[in-house]
Amino acid sequence: MAAESAGRTRPAPQMPPGWPARIRALAAGRLTPAPPKPSATVVLLRDGADGPQAYLLRRRSSMAFAAGMYAYPGGKVDPRDAEAVSSAEQPDWAGPSPEEWADRLGVDPATARAVVCAAVRETFEEAGVLLAGPDAATIAPERDWTAERAALEAHELSFADFLHEHRLVLRSDLLAGWARWITPAFEDGRFDTWFFVAALPAGQRAAREVGEADRVAWLTPAEAVRGHAEGRYGMLPPTVSVLRELLPVRSAAEALTAAGTRTLTPVLGEAELMGDRMTIRWSGYDELTIDGHFPEEDS
Repeated sequence: MAAESAGRTRPAPQMPPGWPARIRALAAGRLTPAPPKPSATVVLLRDGADGPQAYLLRRRSSMAFAAGMYAYPGGKVDPRDAEAVSSAEQPDWAGPSPEEWADRLGVDPATARAVVCAAVRETFEEAGVLLAGPDAATIAPERDWTAERAALEAHELSFADFLHEHRLVLRSDLLAGWARWITPAFEDGRFDTWFFVAALPAGQRAAREVGEADRVAWLTPAEAVRGHAEGRYGMLPPTVSVLRELLPVRSAAEALTAAGTRTLTPVLGEAELMGDRMTIRWSGYDELTIDGHFPEEDS
């Protein structure tokens, strides 16, 4: 019923401020698209009485990208995310290998390692949830990692060195690829983002205070989608689309299983300009289509 209610109240997508002017500039050749930066984000799930809940954080209004929007923990790949500090005596990776992830993500092994590492690192930095453990079968117990998280966020410490120092292995088996979205060519900051799903490890708690966010919340997909439709939760198209796709899922474990059946074909929004009329479409996501007349003086 909640999912149906969310669907019935879904409003027509609105044109974000600044997009019309940038779309015109791109069409006129005055705007050169920025290359998208490899990024990773994790939909952290936990089971609740009404089904799985997703961990969402509201980005501070001072943020350069997606200010005031609800999002999942994530960020761009750090060049050091591709580093490996491993030996036979002390491995730094457990679960599907970078080569296996390369097949899944559609990239080379070095990029796959970096993307998966970025997903785990950003989840740790922002949510305080560590998808790593002493070995391939265990999870790191909860403890105060405040100093380590701050050092990672300040780029004073690489994630590979963090794992090595604490004799931990990255648990890539705790992640499952869900989607891949690329920011439209007319956007200022562009990202090539892989979306993963992961279950909150037993014994760990997600942070209630996050430096880049002014609010965090655990919401069922239905609650989040409904709140977005009612204007209470601002979200970028990929964020709300992933939540809609999770509506039928009944548990975090089911989400991980469902992820294995999905293809990670990149989703890229494209704009059409005909006079004052603009249409933006995302292939396979008709519900996101933005269509209307936007006179130049309104841009």
